[in-house]
Amino acid sequence: MLLPILVFITVSLAIGGFVVWMLPTRTEQRLRAVAPSSGKSAWTETAVKIVGPFAQLSSPTGDGETSPLRLKFLNAGIRHPDASLFYFGLKTLLPLGFAGLAFVAMRAAGADNGLTTLLWLAVAALFGCYLPNIVLRMMIKGRQREIFENFPDAADLMLVCVEAGLGLDAALVKVTEEIRVKSVALAQELHWTNLEMRAGGTREKSLRNLALRTGVEEIGTFATMLTQADRFGTSIGESLRVFSEDLRHKRQVRAEELAAKVPTKMLLPLVLCIFPCISMVILTPAIIRMVRIIGPMLGGGH
Repeated sequence: MLLPILVFITVSLAIGGFVVWMLPTRTEQRLRAVAPSSGKSAWTETAVKIVGPFAQLSSPTGDGETSPLRLKFLNAGIRHPDASLFYFGLKTLLPLGFAGLAFVAMRAAGADNGLTTLLWLAVAALFGCYLPNIVLRMMIKGRQREIFENFPDAADLMLVCVEAGLGLDAALVKVTEEIRVKSVALAQELHWTNLEMRAGGTREKSLRNLALRTGVEEIGTFATMLTQADRFGTSIGESLRVFSEDLRHKRQVRAEELAAKVPTKMLLPLVLCIFPCISMVILTPAIIRMVRIIGPMLGGGH
């Protein structure tokens, strides 16, 4: 009985130490009560605190604010300062978790071949390692698609504001307020651009940072167009008119391209799922009638 008691005491002490480590201290509670809210939710801080220590096992050195990974986070709309810790912590824990699940599944299935088990464990660990990359890439593509589809409307609204007599900075503020109803991501990026210009940044640098944060090629073209219009003294209204027409044409071409891909994408489910069902519905009555007529003839009946 001594060994189970020692195991129980050890596990209880480990759980108690983990709970005490997770609970905030008195100093942290007072600082949180005095300091203003930073917009971070409790579950985010808890997840970062749990996963963060494991990030050092897979985190590369020299991961600064200007790294390509930080740029990917900005393209996905992730601005949390501990996003890299959470990301690399997941890349450390998920392979272990998926490998453990694969091992349990192989044992439950009764697989005795060691080489096959090792192969499935490696595949599961590799999938767990690349799963954060896939999720991050999907978030980036979804956000960029949303910004690209709503940016022509923002350009048209900006053209209307400029032609109504507003300056470019005031037009950006107005567009930010109005476009929030349709696209929150684009409104957030324009809001950050307005704040950067209010803080003293030049318009050229702020627009370049906007293109860098979004990762959309058309916004980079928009920033270049406005910079050249300011530099050479050309009309911003005419530049915006030409740019908005070209942007609407690109959106139409992209929609037509996606529509043209629909028949090709429907071909596989049509052949594998719909066509066999239709064939069975059409041919089954004929086959039953043939069996009823030919069966007695082959059996020697009348």
